[in-house]
Amino acid sequence: MSTRWYPIYQKGNPQLRVFLPNFWMKLIRSKEEQPKNVVEFSCSLEMTKYDIQNYLEKIYKVPVVDVRTRIESGKTTQDSNFGFVKKADDVKIAYVILPKDMSFEFPDIFPKDKKEKLKEEKSLDEGKKNHKKFLDRNKSRPSVPGWYSI
Repeated sequence: MSTRWYPIYQKGNPQLRVFLPNFWMKLIRSKEEQPKNVVEFSCSLEMTKYDIQNYLEKIYKVPVVDVRTRIESGKTTQDSNFGFVKKADDVKIAYVILPKDMSFEFPDIFPKDKKEKLKEEKSLDEGKKNHKKFLDRNKSRPSVPGWYSI
C-alpha cells in the first residue's frame, strides 16, 4: 500500500503537498439485521471513532449521531500440504448511527420486472412438464437396461 505521508523537503526542490486522508472506509452489507438508521463500514485499524465521524461529516456531509467500533479478527486456516497456519488481516468494523429521520438501504442494482418473473415461472413450469413427459414416455422401455416399468 502506498503511503500518503508528506515527502521530506530538500532544499532547492519544491515542497509537494498531498492533502488526502490516510484512511479508507468501505460500506458493507451487515450480516445481522440492523435498524434502518444504522450503517456498517469496514475501515482501517488506525481510525478512531472520532476519525470516522469527522471523515463522514466533513467529506461526505453525512450527519452522524454515534459511532461504535469493534475489531474483527481475521480467519486462520491451516495449509493442507505443508501444515503451516495462515491468518487473514484484522479489520475494524464501524457501526454508524444516523439521525432517526434518516435511513439507509442498499440500492437494488438488478431489479426484476414482473414480466421477467412471470417468464421465469412459465419456463420453469414448462421444463417440469417436459421432464414429466420424458419420464412417462420412457417408463416401459424393455430394450434399455435399468428402466423398469412401475
